[in-house]
Amino acid sequence: MSRRQLTAIAAIVCVAAILMLSWDRPGAPTEVTVPPGATLSQVADSLSARGIIRGRALFELYVRVRRADRKIKAGRYELATSSSWTSTLRRITRGEVVTEPLTIPEGFMLAQMAPRIAEATGASVDSVEALLSDPGLGSDLGVPGPGVEGYLFPDTYRFAGGVSVTTVLEEMVERYRAVWTPERRVRLEELGMTEREIVTLASIVQAEARHLEEMPRISGVYHNRLEIGWLLQADPTVLYALGGYRARLLYAAIDSVADNPYNTYRQGGLPPGPIGAPGEDAIDAALNPIDDFLFFVARPDGYHVFTRSLSEHNQARINIRGMSPGPRGS
Repeated sequence: MSRRQLTAIAAIVCVAAILMLSWDRPGAPTEVTVPPGATLSQVADSLSARGIIRGRALFELYVRVRRADRKIKAGRYELATSSSWTSTLRRITRGEVVTEPLTIPEGFMLAQMAPRIAEATGASVDSVEALLSDPGLGSDLGVPGPGVEGYLFPDTYRFAGGVSVTTVLEEMVERYRAVWTPERRVRLEELGMTEREIVTLASIVQAEARHLEEMPRISGVYHNRLEIGWLLQADPTVLYALGGYRARLLYAAIDSVADNPYNTYRQGGLPPGPIGAPGEDAIDAALNPIDDFLFFVARPDGYHVFTRSLSEHNQARINIRGMSPGPRGS
C-alpha cells in the first residue's frame, strides 16, 4: 500500500473519529502539564488519563494528520474534561497556558514591587531587589533613568508560571512606553521639559493626590513653583530620601537628609528621578497643569485646600489644625 493511500486511510479514520468524538461536552476543569520536550504520545497519555480527551490513539492520529505534533507548547494548562479534540489541540498549540495576575498599584516604589515580582517569578526577593537597584538596569531597558524607578508601569499583568524576572520587567517597561502616545509627546515638547522631568513630577503628584480630580491642580502648584524658582517642598520626596513612609514628617527628619538630592525642602528644582510609579492620570496631570495656586494643605478627607499666598496658606492650616493629626501641606 502506497504512502498516499495510507495517508488517505488515516484521514478517513480521523474524520470518522472527529464525527464521533470531537464535539464539545465539557465537564469540570482540570490541570495538565506539558513538560518541555514531551512527545505527542506522552501528551496524549496525560490528556487521556485526566479525562480531557477520549480515544487516545485516534487523537494522536488526528494531531499527526493536522501536522500539529511539533506545534504543541510546553506549560501548565487548565482544560475541561470531555473536551473536543479541536479545542484541546487549539489551546495546547497556541500555548494558552494558565497565568497568574501580577498587580502593581499606582505609586508603588521598587521596594514595594520586589516581593510581588519575586512571587510571580519564583525568584528570591533579595535577588529581585538587587536587580532593581542595579544602576545599569535603566540603561539596559532603555528608560530615561537614573534607574528603573518610575518606569515599571503600574497595572495588572498576567504571566505563566516560570516566567523570568527579565521578561516581567520588559513587559512593564513596554507598557510604560505605550503611554507615550504622539499626542503626549507633542505636549511634552510644548512644555519644554524632558520625559524624565515629567515622569518625576508625575510621581510626586501621584504620591500627593488622594483624589484623581485634584491631580492637575497639584501639578499646577509644582509647575508654578518651578517657573518662579521656588523650592518644591514636596513631602513625598523627603520621605523617599528617608527611605519610606512616616506618620509625621518633622523638621529634624528633613534636616537629617539635607544634602540628599531628593530633599526638595533643601535642594532646588526637581529631584534626579521619579520617587514611584505614576499612572496615566498622574502623567496627564504633569503634562496638563491647571490654575495659579502656589500652596496646598490636606484636609482630613484627603482633599486639599489650595491657596495663592503664604498668608492664605497659613490661615488654611489654622482652619484645619486639630481636625487631623499633622496635616500634610506644601
